[in-house]
Amino acid sequence: MKLYYAPETCSLSPHIVLRELGLPFELVQVDNRTKRTVDGGDFLAINPKGAVAALQLDDGRVLTEGAAIVQYLADLKPEAGLAPAKDSWDRVRLQEWLNFISSEIHAGFSPLFSAELAEPAKTVLKDRLFRRLGTVEAALAAEDYLLGGRFSVADAYLFTVLRWARFFAIDLQRWPAIAGFMARIGDRASVRAALDIETAAKAA
Repeated sequence: MKLYYAPETCSLSPHIVLRELGLPFELVQVDNRTKRTVDGGDFLAINPKGAVAALQLDDGRVLTEGAAIVQYLADLKPEAGLAPAKDSWDRVRLQEWLNFISSEIHAGFSPLFSAELAEPAKTVLKDRLFRRLGTVEAALAAEDYLLGGRFSVADAYLFTVLRWARFFAIDLQRWPAIAGFMARIGDRASVRAALDIETAAKAA
């Protein structure tokens, strides 16, 4: 498998999951501005949407959208427990969290990256985002992970998008349970390894 990724993007989530599962894979870095890979390839030929992450399977098929990719990966090695069993109630809960993270947290951060967006508009968007973080805070105050006592692909996704808070002077310490979650996930070997690779890629 090949994971097309770019540092500091949501592709960190499937990168973490691949390392958690110990699956063989190749990383292919993408320049998000030019849509070219580091070896000069046309990323749009891989994913016409133009966004990372994209997972290319050994048979050439390509899967996009992080929430779909991490579930696909988890099901390749169900014994690892990164996603509840298919057709179970807990699996529906996982999908509920993945959709919430995608539509409310990920999408809440995304417009803040725009240099064209006026500060008053960003303030409104931050207020909305903070209300959504309140929902996450309440969940993590009760449990170490989104699905209870065990790390799942939803935690990898949440950790990934919450790392963007530092770009906008959003101090996650104002939400103690979230801050504890970020420290806990950040200590995982898979996360440290993925972040080390991203750091090296940015420096290259």
